[in-house]
Amino acid sequence: MEWKIIGLNFLYAVLGVVLMFTSYRVIDRLTPEVNFAAELQKGNVAVAIFIAAIFLGVAMIIAGALN
Repeated sequence: MEWKIIGLNFLYAVLGVVLMFTSYRVIDRLTPEVNFAAELQKGNVAVAIFIAAIFLGVAMIIAGALN
């Protein structure tokens, strides 16, 4: 088992989580009239789908950049 490969995979995973959080915060700041956390607590499915789409889009961009 090569430790360099394991380390790089761990680094990419951490980078992905940081980028997803950052993208969520950017969208949250760009849309001040929508409180995503409050809407999710109310059970707003549309907001949940929107946030999931953000995460999937960022994941696809990261995956494309790593290949």
